[in-house]
Amino acid sequence: MTTLVRTSTLKATVIGTGLISKEHLSFLAESNRANLVGVCDLSEAAANYATQRFGAKKFYTNYRQMLDEVKPDVVHILTPPHTHKTIAMDCLQAGAHVICEKPITPTYDEFKELWSFAKQCDRHLIENQNYRFNQPILKLQKLVQEGTLGEVEDIEVRMALDIRSGGRYADENLPSPLHKLPAGVIHDFITHLCYLTLLFLQDFDGVKVAWNNYGGGDLFKYDDLDALVFSGSKHARIRFSSYTQPDCFSVILRGSRGYAEADIFQPYVRCIVPRAVGKQLSPLANQLSNGWTLMSASVNNFRRKLLQQTPYEGLHFLLDETYKALQENKQLPISFEDMELTSRLVNALVTKENYL
Repeated sequence: MTTLVRTSTLKATVIGTGLISKEHLSFLAESNRANLVGVCDLSEAAANYATQRFGAKKFYTNYRQMLDEVKPDVVHILTPPHTHKTIAMDCLQAGAHVICEKPITPTYDEFKELWSFAKQCDRHLIENQNYRFNQPILKLQKLVQEGTLGEVEDIEVRMALDIRSGGRYADENLPSPLHKLPAGVIHDFITHLCYLTLLFLQDFDGVKVAWNNYGGGDLFKYDDLDALVFSGSKHARIRFSSYTQPDCFSVILRGSRGYAEADIFQPYVRCIVPRAVGKQLSPLANQLSNGWTLMSASVNNFRRKLLQQTPYEGLHFLLDETYKALQENKQLPISFEDMELTSRLVNALVTKENYL
């Protein structure tokens, strides 16, 4: 696949000014790799506000007009998932590379169709898998790569979010379009859960899943997910709960030598392994080491709260690496294999034959 090879900035545009757009737009406004030439939204007021706040050249309410006029090198698609395929195809056909929010498409078949079209257009297609690049996840990867945990056999990825009691998902008068996804609102989160699972599981050959709507009603399709994913002797648990508190986004790895756990929302990493002091004193050494780690994490998290920092550190890293790769014709940080395997696992989770 050919791409742009140059050191000058790439012309970038954004379609959609919802909640996540702040992170994309703030990156583009500050990056020396990108030139924000256009923002598009169906709402003229929202598009104009984003343009003024983040210093874009011009705003639009019709993305096709924007493609024709500014001819961007890269388009960020931040619209609801059911619109991704059509918009992405138009952008690819216009000669732009596409960075798309997750899920890149609602179904696996649509992903395969979109990927095939991107290859025909000789353009890159990148799904936002930002939490891969958050510091707690990178630290877990390092522990695995260095063999600290031994052979990892058990993975758990868990998210707890109260999506039912108020907020944008619980508004029955103005329902979120995410309710129309195959797994409802949770479908918007399981992409994250799946790609982090596969980061440590590598592949899968079987899935068993329980979907539930404990809160009832017609608005939410499901509000709880509990799934087991198998890969030979290894297995993983994927969990989403609307009822447990506090909010968390945790990853736990258990290996032949020890285990480690991390939380992305309240960043920390805790590791339990044999220590040099011997078997009898290892528990004490682990407690001392992890106690200091948790105390440091508490101070850092308090500082993050004061500075209003979000868990999107990985997104800015991902975008910077993507633009760098496009400029220098190097390997992208998210590969086709990453996206294909993630989409396939999401598809397995929503396939009724795999329901318990």
